[in-house]
Amino acid sequence: MTQASFGTTVHDTDCHIVLSGDWQLGQAPDGAQICAAIPAQCRTVTLTTHSLARWDSSLAIALLQLMRCCDEAKITLDITATPPSLQQLLKLATEVPRFQAANQPPLGLKQKLRLQLIAQGQGVYDSLIFLGNSVLAIGRWLTGRAKTRASDIGFFIQQAGPEGLAIVTLISLLVGMILAYLGSVQLRQLGAQVYVADLVAIGMVREMGPLMTAVIMAGRTGAAYAAQLGTMQANEEVDALRVMGISAMEFLVVPRLVALVFIMPLMCIYSDAIGIIGGGIVANGMGVSATQYLLQTQVAVDWLDITTGLIKSLIFGVLIAIAGCQAGLACGRNSNAVGVATTKAVVKAIVFLVVSDAALNILYDKLGI
Repeated sequence: MTQASFGTTVHDTDCHIVLSGDWQLGQAPDGAQICAAIPAQCRTVTLTTHSLARWDSSLAIALLQLMRCCDEAKITLDITATPPSLQQLLKLATEVPRFQAANQPPLGLKQKLRLQLIAQGQGVYDSLIFLGNSVLAIGRWLTGRAKTRASDIGFFIQQAGPEGLAIVTLISLLVGMILAYLGSVQLRQLGAQVYVADLVAIGMVREMGPLMTAVIMAGRTGAAYAAQLGTMQANEEVDALRVMGISAMEFLVVPRLVALVFIMPLMCIYSDAIGIIGGGIVANGMGVSATQYLLQTQVAVDWLDITTGLIKSLIFGVLIAIAGCQAGLACGRNSNAVGVATTKAVVKAIVFLVVSDAALNILYDKLGI
């Protein structure tokens, strides 16, 4: 084995470097040593390797360092006399330029607000487009032309409904008890404890039952939809469906949307009942008997109140499914993107719920219901 070395010959502004010996890893000069041997007046450097014996990646690393040194010094480097395989290796190493952070001036408040508004507007536009595509897919499913499996709908009904009863039961029971406690503070001063039933029943049926059930579903089912579809997107399973001519909207979105729209009114009714039971537990502690509580609840609540809550739950179900499925299908190709998509799905769903709930309450007030 011969020692790796290099020789330098200078003629005016031209520098000729001859590489010789065995350039093995850990036993050869690096690019900085070669660069230091180039005189300051040189504007052109030519490499030759006719005396070169064995070499490995250490030579490519040294020449890559030399190339970068010559670029910084604005020196032309000629490597045409080196082995073709080495030239290809250096070309591959320099195909992608090094990352350089852009030195952009800081944006002003007006520019930041403008960019934020554009981003929010684009998000609303994308949501409307996705909603339109979902409606078209539902239409094809209703006419029997969609590639949607009934077994998938049954699976997602099971996932969103029976498997979520425990958390809905706990939250609804506590919400009903909280409403009763809040009302009892004032009603006890007037000796009208029996009207706690009115407060709890109306509050659960018209507002808290649909909204709390929807929030639970957004954090549980909506996040699950985003994670499932996001993982499929990252694993290129969605692309595989498209290659096979299967619509992702029909095969993936429609079963989840139909299942959630079907199960939300049922979960809402269940939540209303559990919340009223929770209020009854508190009312019983204030001296209101179970018979009084039930009779007062029957007087306070009519079918119109129940219908308004069920309409809310249907709309909430659509919004949760749209937020979760859209975030999942718009996911990136890595695990971090799946986490981001899940977070976006929950945040977007809760925003949709609050805005739509306020809009429906205003509408109910204008209609006198």
